[in-house]
Amino acid sequence: MNKTIQKSCILALSLLACHVMAAVPAGEANKLGTELTPLGAEKSGNADGSIPAWTGGLPKTAGQVSANGFVSDPFAAEKPLFVITAANATQYQAKLTDGQMALFKRYPQTYKIPVYPTHRTASVPQAIADEAKQNALKVEPTNKGDGVANFHGYFAYPIPKNGEEVVWNHITRYLGGSARRSYVQATPQVDGDYTLVRFDEETIYPESVQDLPAERADNLLYFYKQQVTAPARLAGTVALVHETLDQVKEPRLAWVYSAGQRRVRRAPQLAYDGPGSASDGLRTADNLDMFNGAPDRYDWKLVGKKEIYIPYNSYKLESPALKYDDIVKAGHINPDHTRYELHRVWEVVATLKSDARHIYSKRHMYIDEDTWQIVEVDHYDGRGQLWRVAEGHPLFRYDQQTTYAAAETLYDVISGRYLVLGLRNEEARNTQYGLTAKVFDYTPAALRTDGLR
Repeated sequence: MNKTIQKSCILALSLLACHVMAAVPAGEANKLGTELTPLGAEKSGNADGSIPAWTGGLPKTAGQVSANGFVSDPFAAEKPLFVITAANATQYQAKLTDGQMALFKRYPQTYKIPVYPTHRTASVPQAIADEAKQNALKVEPTNKGDGVANFHGYFAYPIPKNGEEVVWNHITRYLGGSARRSYVQATPQVDGDYTLVRFDEETIYPESVQDLPAERADNLLYFYKQQVTAPARLAGTVALVHETLDQVKEPRLAWVYSAGQRRVRRAPQLAYDGPGSASDGLRTADNLDMFNGAPDRYDWKLVGKKEIYIPYNSYKLESPALKYDDIVKAGHINPDHTRYELHRVWEVVATLKSDARHIYSKRHMYIDEDTWQIVEVDHYDGRGQLWRVAEGHPLFRYDQQTTYAAAETLYDVISGRYLVLGLRNEEARNTQYGLTAKVFDYTPAALRTDGLR
């Protein structure tokens, strides 16, 4: 009997310890929406006022929305406060990343950072904010933090305690729900010559799947389908991913349909450092969306918060008035169409575990506190040398109350080449929201009907 009681006590203490590690006390969760924004950012501005207080974000009527879904720029009349160039970068170095400094060194004549007034534009629908608060109270880590349990909706850890929880907020952030979009990717040569690759992409979350069994919903983050529609030599290739919350327990499932072979194959390479689709070797599978997939190959260190100049409110970069030729230039995208602001970010350093394999030995990440969008990442190779610098250029889609990237860039500072993806300026319509689906639509059997040649 004594042994039984002892075992019961140990089990109870173990469960209590897990609960303490997993969730925050109710009193701390109640700071969401009061001292903190509904998503966990500091409501207050900074000491000198260069970062204002958060006052609710832009209203849904902040600007005009075109018939094909492009939003107008609420800040179109603003001019830069100043422009950082290679000549004056050291003056601002304390608020720049090592990757940004490396880009000034690599492209001293052309790379620049135009800095505008800071606007804290982001918000989410009230239902999403409510889910975030419930997650703060209930979500538990699984497999030493590499998965999550008791999660529902979006934003797993709005009051994070470590680096892995910060990254989970990026992985589980709200992107407007189930959606479809078309966009292009370019991998310019050093001289600026490029060929566009066009993608159609769908991301479907569990709440939008009409016939999803409850047992499947427990560990499903989303269904993802990506189809190449141009150029002709690649058109018809379709990738399908079932993204799981705990990829240690249940690895990501992926398939590819090849139009040339007319076959569906399992695609385990669509994860970690497998090559990114049609990327000319310039990105890995987990570079998409700045970082995606399982975090289990890295140790995640939370450095803390800092203020840096990051891409923000990038309405100009998504403008349908621009052509792709206006944006895609030799070395880097055209900085005349970018916008940077001073914001607080979470700083996280991911170091490759000694028993794991990946081409990046370290990833130094900066995550916007208001949106949990990763905005800057410095990637290091196996020698510890800075290799690739990623920048996400986000904007707040005020009519949908969601934030996404107008473009993602990944600069190879060694070779002088880069990749830009996510551009939609010349597409017939912007992102479409409110999709619904059935499970069969996202099965390997359905892939053949999606392939075109």
